[in-house]
Amino acid sequence: MNGIYKLIYSEAGIRLIFFFFVISIMAIWEILRPKRQLIENKIRRWKKNLLIIIIDSITLKLVFPVTLVSIAAGAEAAHWGLLNHFEISRPVAFIMGFLAMDLSIYLQHLMFHAVPILWRLHMVHHADMDIDVTTGLRFHPLEMILSLAIKMATISAIGPPPLAVLAFEVALNASSLFNHGNVNIAEKIDKYLRLFVVTPDMHRVHHSVIIRETNSNFGFNFPWWDRIFGTYRAQPIMGHEQITIGLSHIRYESTLGILGVLALPFTGDQGPYPINRSGADPRLLKKS
Repeated sequence: MNGIYKLIYSEAGIRLIFFFFVISIMAIWEILRPKRQLIENKIRRWKKNLLIIIIDSITLKLVFPVTLVSIAAGAEAAHWGLLNHFEISRPVAFIMGFLAMDLSIYLQHLMFHAVPILWRLHMVHHADMDIDVTTGLRFHPLEMILSLAIKMATISAIGPPPLAVLAFEVALNASSLFNHGNVNIAEKIDKYLRLFVVTPDMHRVHHSVIIRETNSNFGFNFPWWDRIFGTYRAQPIMGHEQITIGLSHIRYESTLGILGVLALPFTGDQGPYPINRSGADPRLLKKS
């Protein structure tokens, strides 16, 4: 039990260390080996996107004073959750819990694209007209609140070990920074790397303005769920250098301040992107 308490108290520190390490590596990598030329001013974008994550962090602390690791520890002590009802070795419970949480994130991401009111919140992430490491931090505070609530419910239902929850959160944060990176990975390496993790080239497709590409590649850590459920798309039709990033109906995001970006779910048009609305290419929709 003492080990669990130490894990809970050190959770924030561990996550911060990994966060600053990964974002520093990705920022340097983007300078040395960028994949694409950015169309917006990088400093202005970074200020805006980093300010959003600061607002998110403060909001989550105020709304949810407890941590995910403490939720997992409480579930374990009270024998809540599926995994806590069976005699399973710790390594097996760790792997099963980690995979189950990753699947839940895939399904959550899919849901935020499928339900129009949730898509409005998720638009803030996709409205970024460039994609780099800071895009992986750019989520509306209300989306972050819903996401954390879903994680809490998932942990209570599954009952993963506290260490698995901490490892998953560290991996999820790192993968979000990595797969949004504007970094150049050789095609031969990417081909094999994406068999095990979501690569920047794989996730960049998801940020295309073309609807069928936006509604694909929903995975964050592992690429397997997209392949299993038929949402995998290997490459953007326009190629990575020519792909248009963002949303076809919001091409003014760069002119918005932080308040304008946060108001997008309430002031902006949701466009034709939610999965429950048919569509393929915004350019074709304009002609019809």
